[in-house]
Amino acid sequence: MSQKTLIGGQAVIEGVLMRNGENLSLAVRQPDGSIFLSNDRHQSIIQRYPVLGLPFIRGTVNLFEALIMGMKALTQSANLSAETKEEELSSKEIAVTIFFSLLFGIGLFVILPAGLTKFLSGFQGILFSLVEGILRIFILLCYILLLSRMKDIQRVFQYHGAEHKTISAYEADEELTVENIKKYSTLHPRCGTSFILFVMIVKIIAFSFISSSVAWLEILLRILMLPFIAGIAYEIIRFTGKHCTTNFFGRILIAPGLLLQKLTTREPDDQQIEAAIVATQSVLGIPITIGNVKTEATIDAVEPEVTNHAQFQD
Repeated sequence: MSQKTLIGGQAVIEGVLMRNGENLSLAVRQPDGSIFLSNDRHQSIIQRYPVLGLPFIRGTVNLFEALIMGMKALTQSANLSAETKEEELSSKEIAVTIFFSLLFGIGLFVILPAGLTKFLSGFQGILFSLVEGILRIFILLCYILLLSRMKDIQRVFQYHGAEHKTISAYEADEELTVENIKKYSTLHPRCGTSFILFVMIVKIIAFSFISSSVAWLEILLRILMLPFIAGIAYEIIRFTGKHCTTNFFGRILIAPGLLLQKLTTREPDDQQIEAAIVATQSVLGIPITIGNVKTEATIDAVEPEVTNHAQFQD
C-alpha cells in the first residue's frame, strides 16, 4: 500500500460514516433509494492541546471523540432514514437515550460482572479479576448475539461489513467499485469491535490490582480506571493495525478481535457497498462515482488530508 491516510469508519442506520483527519462524510440510504451525503469537520482537541496526543492518553481522547461523533451520526442517520416525520428523534429524546445508554453499559459490563463474581465466589486478587473478566466477555457475547437477532441491527452489521470491505479495498490501492470491493473480507484489524475486546482483556489484568472491602468503593475505582484502560487498549490496536500482516506477534494479538467481528459484521448487498463508496470518496475528496446522490455540504470543500493518526472503526 502506498503512503496514504488511515481513514476510519462507522456503520450507522442505513449508512456509513467515514473519517479522514478532520473531515467527516456521512452517506445514508434514504427510503426513496437515493443516498444522502453530508460533509462536516471535526477538529480534535488534541490539535489544541498536543499533550493529549501522547501515548496512553490519546486513546481515551480519541475514544470519547469517536463516541460523540458516532452518536451524532447515528442520530442524523436515524432521522434521514425515517419514512415519516413522526419517526424522527427530538433533541430531548436523543439526550435521554445517550444518558440511559451510558448507565446501561456501565451497569451491564462493569457493575453486573463484579457483583455476580462477588456473590458467586470468594475469590480475591488475580483469580477474582480473571473470573470477572471471563464473565464480562460472556455477557458481551450474549449481548451481541441477542442484538444480532434484530432485523434492524442485522442491517447495521451489513453496513459494518461494507465499511470494512471498502476501507480494505482503498488500502490495497483498488479502484472503488462494487465488484472490486466485494472480494475483500468483512473483517478489519483496526475495528472498534477488536478495541472493545482489548479493553476487556486489559481490564482483567488492571482490575487484579484493585481490592477493597467496601463494595461501592471498589466499583467506583474500577469506573475511574476505565480511561486509563482505554488508553492502553488503543496503543495495542495501533500496534496490531500496523503489524498484523508483517509481525507474528501482531497476528496473534489481532486474532481474537477478528473472531469477534464475525458476530458484528455481515456480507453487505450492492446498495450498502455503494453507500460506503460514496462516504469514502467524499471524505477523500475524490469524484463520486455512484449515481443518485443528494448532497448538503456543511463545509466549502473536503480536501484530502494525510495523517498518521489511526482512526477508530465501528
